[in-house]
Amino acid sequence: MARLGETTVRRHSEEGVIQNQPVSPMHREGNPYGFLIKVGLFFISASSITFEINLIRLFSVAQFYHFAFLIVSVVLLGSAASGSLLMVFPKLGRDNPRRFLSWVSILASLSTIGAYLLFNHLPFDSFSIGWDLRQAGILVLHYLVLSTPFFFCGLVVSFLLEVLPENTGNVYGVNLAGASSGCLLALLLPGFLGGEGIVLFCSALSAIGMVGFYLGGKHDDNHTDKPNRNMGFETLPIVLAGIIITMAGIDIGNRMSDREGFSWMSLKISPYKSLSYMMQFPGSKMITQDWNSFSRLSVVESAGIRSLPGLSYRYQSSIPQQQGLYVDGDDLSPVIVTTQDNFTPYMPVSIVYELRPAAKTLIMEPRGGLDVYTALAQGACCVTAVEQNPLIVSAAGNIYSHPKAETKIEFERSYLKRSQESFDVVLISLTSTYHPVQSGAYSLAEDYRYTVEALTDALARLNSNGILVFMRWLQYPPSEDLRAFGLAIEAVEQDGGEAQKQIVVFRGYNTTTIMVKRKPFTTSELSVIREFLFDRAFDLSYAPDVQANETNRYNILPESMYYQTYRDLISSDSRWSFYREYPYDITPPTDDQPFMGHYFKWSQIRQIMAEWGKTWQPFGGAGYLVVIGLLLMTIVMGSCLVLLPWIIRNIRRQQAHASTPPFHKPTGYDLGYFACIGFGYLLVEIPLIQKFILYLGQPAYAFAIVLFAILFFSGCGSLTSHKIPWRPCLLLTAGLVMILPLLLPLIFENTLGFSTGWRVIVSVLVVAPAGILMGIPFPAGLRWMVGRGNSDSIPWFWGINGAASVISAVLAAMLALALGFAWVLRIGALTYLLGWFLLILDSHQMKKLTQHR
Repeated sequence: MARLGETTVRRHSEEGVIQNQPVSPMHREGNPYGFLIKVGLFFISASSITFEINLIRLFSVAQFYHFAFLIVSVVLLGSAASGSLLMVFPKLGRDNPRRFLSWVSILASLSTIGAYLLFNHLPFDSFSIGWDLRQAGILVLHYLVLSTPFFFCGLVVSFLLEVLPENTGNVYGVNLAGASSGCLLALLLPGFLGGEGIVLFCSALSAIGMVGFYLGGKHDDNHTDKPNRNMGFETLPIVLAGIIITMAGIDIGNRMSDREGFSWMSLKISPYKSLSYMMQFPGSKMITQDWNSFSRLSVVESAGIRSLPGLSYRYQSSIPQQQGLYVDGDDLSPVIVTTQDNFTPYMPVSIVYELRPAAKTLIMEPRGGLDVYTALAQGACCVTAVEQNPLIVSAAGNIYSHPKAETKIEFERSYLKRSQESFDVVLISLTSTYHPVQSGAYSLAEDYRYTVEALTDALARLNSNGILVFMRWLQYPPSEDLRAFGLAIEAVEQDGGEAQKQIVVFRGYNTTTIMVKRKPFTTSELSVIREFLFDRAFDLSYAPDVQANETNRYNILPESMYYQTYRDLISSDSRWSFYREYPYDITPPTDDQPFMGHYFKWSQIRQIMAEWGKTWQPFGGAGYLVVIGLLLMTIVMGSCLVLLPWIIRNIRRQQAHASTPPFHKPTGYDLGYFACIGFGYLLVEIPLIQKFILYLGQPAYAFAIVLFAILFFSGCGSLTSHKIPWRPCLLLTAGLVMILPLLLPLIFENTLGFSTGWRVIVSVLVVAPAGILMGIPFPAGLRWMVGRGNSDSIPWFWGINGAASVISAVLAAMLALALGFAWVLRIGALTYLLGWFLLILDSHQMKKLTQHR
């Protein structure tokens, strides 16, 4: 194909001469072939973002949640690498754009399947990395290979941006429109296809995009006088696309008909997840396994399931028969199968039903229903169970349909805001299994059930004499339980109470139970509690009138450390000094920093390195340091993406004894501008996604909806960027992002009680203005570069922008841990402001050069 269309633009070549460069029929309004190229771009963009979101779900099931942030960096690495490649090989694909786009698209399709198969069949083992350095190589290999589908997608976009420098808004807009559609597909399809089925679906989308490029350029081949001597090479992508689409159709048909998909696509999960352990138990059987948009639920029948967290060792009878619910392959939640309730008086939470007989009870996220079962067996008059996952409700048997139980399928924080009911007991169920705090592997997981604001909302649902109760796992030295105790203190004080008089804490051999009232515990209530603890062999850790000699009696430790640390915390003159000096970070989480599993402090480095490779934990107990290592890796790779193309091109120019006139070289200000908007975009996008997990209830919802809104409205902004003064837009973007930390809490506070549908609409409307403004700087900057004769550097600008985003995806997550989401947004605003400032400096420099010439 000699050209993509009849229109030409003037382009500055690598040798420094001005020449006519053929461009695409996308320049010609109403051209059907230009429309087909847009269709191809739309489909491959949709494939890329659907695969990205699905990868996050696959990682959550196969490994651990905290790998999700890495996927964003992987995507951006591939996109940035594509721009760098075109910078090194500026003539790549120019002789036959149709063939180039067809092959790149089909390679995107094939690499989607290939990357998944490598990830699935060469799994990364985080537990053995401490003594098996091959795992570090596998992690890097995963990082690189998983970026290949996004590399090919980025190559399509970067190529079209380069050959269509005067139509960047159109290309950028279609790309973002396809990507935003992919967000919706990723949200809607898992319930029908499962995570594995979506992989083949994404591959088929790329293949369909390839057909669009192939047909969209065929019209121009008809105007070429040269005979096509590579017909087989030209048509092979069409054949491969047909095979891929057929395979995907068969797999999708099977899954939609409740039959198994291709066995070689079945997802393998980490051998260290609790589901993997249980399936090794003799006689274990998988009953059902279903996907929805935010989880994979597995129901297992096994004699090895004997889970009653916190049960007193004084209970001597048999354990009731159970089935196990596993969400994303982990966090076992038992379902009681037999009608046996003699164990329930020995459960720690049963104390509240002795204090409040016939209690009207609210249970937050009861999962398999153990806490509902206990409440009903202990005489609760009625139970309201708030469980967000409908798969769990349908799989948990009859407990949710009990005559005295009312089930609310919604996000618990939304229910707490919406409901006006008052309860005698509010219980937050223990849904997670034991995770060592030293590992740091769960630091990045947001948990909005355990924040100061969440407990304050829960206290607001109690009647004047009600009790809030929740359990956490014991850690030694005190950490997880101590943080929960600090949470209770902060919530009581924000509710206007006296924490020293309104909290009671006791422990068994592996759990701690915290009870909180809205008014002081009475003497008679404390007597009932002490009698209960004596009968069940639980140890009192804190009470308003606790004495040292009544602690550490039954589950005996060398010293009564839990009592001592609780007493020191609640009686401290400066709790923040206590938190600062404690060996672990136990600061109470807030909605701005909802990281219940993050306990890392830099003072722990010596201990972590001493235990490296000696503890059976993810990353050998150095999980947080590995995240830092990943940040350094992204910095190195991002720097290579920026510097290598520049070095290679300079070497080539020196060898050719040619150079670009200084006036046309991109300046440091130009490069800094594209880096700033790359950093800024992700420093806004990542914290918005994390913030909206609170509002929408699930990471998958937040990721898909926020990403959809940002990409869709960024596409709208790019399409109108040629009509809008873009430099003032940078200032407006910085100003809007700067006020988001103040605006979002107010919006959430007043609308969190809305239904899910309305919250989705509000989310889109809130994100839309920022999305529109953030979509303008990149295409406007490219047009500015073209106008100054720098169109041959467009792939480099694309690469720099992407490299900055690669780094900022990881950096944003780490900054959120250290500073909170509000400060990450503020830093994002400052990067946009810095981009504006660089433009001002660059304009002054250009004026001086012009005057000098």
